[in-house]
Amino acid sequence: MARVKGGLMAQKRRKNILAEVKGYRFGRSKKKRQAREAIYHAQTYAFAHRKDKKNDFRRLWTVRINAALMAHGIKYSRFIKSLKDKNIKLDRKVLATLAVENPEAFNRVVDATK
Repeated sequence: MARVKGGLMAQKRRKNILAEVKGYRFGRSKKKRQAREAIYHAQTYAFAHRKDKKNDFRRLWTVRINAALMAHGIKYSRFIKSLKDKNIKLDRKVLATLAVENPEAFNRVVDATK
């Protein structure tokens, strides 16, 4: 019986691995073994960084809201407390978007909390 070497499947496997690391630098984008290692690490960190992304954005929204509130002379923590007291249910993402893209509407929200 003839020996089966699996050359075609090896080529396909290598091609798929290298396609996944397209854009990586140095040997990680050209050598199968280094590429496999890079994929392993990338997938490991991708899970953790999807979780971190939520914290990063919340921090960004807080900074943007705080910057917009400086013009009104209000502190961020007091503003958030007054939002809760007045039962205004706007999350930080919406508030930050208003502060950046629609300052008039943000001003009305700030006036409503006073």
